Amino acid sequence: MKNSFENKAIDMFSYLFMAIFSVFCILPFILILSSSVSDEKSVQLTGFALIPKQFSLLAYEVIFQDNTIFTAYRTTIIFTVAGTVLCLIITSAMAYALSVKTFTHRNKIAFFVYFTMLFSGGLIPSYLLISKYLGLSDNILVYIVPALVNPFNMFLLRNFFKQIPDSLAESAKIDGANDIYILFKIILPLAKPALATIGLFYGLGFWNEWFTATLYINDKDLYSLQYLIMKVLREVDFMYEMDYLQGVIANYVAPSNTVRMATAVVTVGPIIFVYPFLQKYFIKGLVVGAVKG
Repeated sequence: MKNSFENKAIDMFSYLFMAIFSVFCILPFILILSSSVSDEKSVQLTGFALIPKQFSLLAYEVIFQDNTIFTAYRTTIIFTVAGTVLCLIITSAMAYALSVKTFTHRNKIAFFVYFTMLFSGGLIPSYLLISKYLGLSDNILVYIVPALVNPFNMFLLRNFFKQIPDSLAESAKIDGANDIYILFKIILPLAKPALATIGLFYGLGFWNEWFTATLYINDKDLYSLQYLIMKVLREVDFMYEMDYLQGVIANYVAPSNTVRMATAVVTVGPIIFVYPFLQKYFIKGLVVGAVKG
């Protein structure tokens, strides 16, 4: 009975702690959402609140004032999905090759990949390579091609592949299977946790991409969502400083603070719904892939 009471007390404390912790995690999101639909004057006078003092959708009207935001959404979704799929394929192929013990030069190639984690050519050589020699300026591929292989993700996936028994691949080879068949039919189905983990890493990286657009994109139809949002924030800040917005001068207050909150809602909204579907794989893939190096 004593042990049973102690177990119940521990369970109750754990549930209570997790409930309180969950509330503290949810409150910032509620605050951001509430502030995004608040009037700018009320925010400046009373600060941010969980319940809007005065309801206003002006911040969203500024963001969605034309179709540019929807074009940026389309472009970002396209290169995020396509880039994540291509990165998973190429990273998986490279990680599998470096995990095969019979591959003679795997340690040398792994060293070259690891070397890129420590040193890089710098911004100017990268810019010359991508814009002049590869000709990817104003091309949606500029978001994807330079990021096809991330060394950290590759090593994480390689370490996960090492946990899979070699006997599975050896048995398949005896039956006449080649390495491509083994990778796609045997190894990858067993590596769903690791694939979900690095897939989330790649997806978040593509979704939050803005610096690439700063350097290589001049076509408005190829702006990434994050870059467009950054431009909107800069324009709103400028209008706030000049006390001017859309030709209206006087007592008009530019929605500087509320626009920041609205941009957070607009940008984080879609990607945050992906995580619950990958959560069951995420922790397992990250831990197992990092245990053995």
